Amino acid sequence: MTHAKIRRVVTGHDSGGKAQVVADEAVEPITSGLMPGCAIYRLWGRDERPVFPDDGAPRRAEEHFPPPDGSRFMINTIAPGELTPSPDLDLAAAWEKLERQAPGAVAAMEPDSPGMHTTDSLDYVLIVSGEVTLELDDGDQTVLRAGDVLVQNGTRHAWRNHGAEPCTIVGVAIGADRR
Repeated sequence: MTHAKIRRVVTGHDSGGKAQVVADEAVEPITSGLMPGCAIYRLWGRDERPVFPDDGAPRRAEEHFPPPDGSRFMINTIAPGELTPSPDLDLAAAWEKLERQAPGAVAAMEPDSPGMHTTDSLDYVLIVSGEVTLELDDGDQTVLRAGDVLVQNGTRHAWRNHGAEPCTIVGVAIGADRR
């Protein structure tokens, strides 16, 4: 499956503080044979609180999930059905590639519960198309459809697409402290 590129336009300030467009470019998706049909677009992120004016240049945002005071802006496509890798996929190489593309994402996943993960972040999520089931502890499930929003407060969760069509979600994750 081929995933489209997404256009990202970024504003910033010149040396005199005047607003300007500083970047206009296409963002390639992160894909993996481990999750056939899925795509992750890391649109923007930073590891520290923003201070303005700034020049709009990308800031450090190496890990997939944000640290406290950091943020991430992503679009994810979740394929329908069970995400079963092709039998001829080199699993070790696929896990290594995913870790290079989305550092820290693999470590957040629970090996005994595929898809389940916990992040130290407050996530604002909008379901753009399709439908997806949010699974929480003890198998508690909530179906979310296009137009629904979710405020995800650092809970253990997984995304399951039991529908027939891909589901696209837009999310902003803000790093938080866990006590």
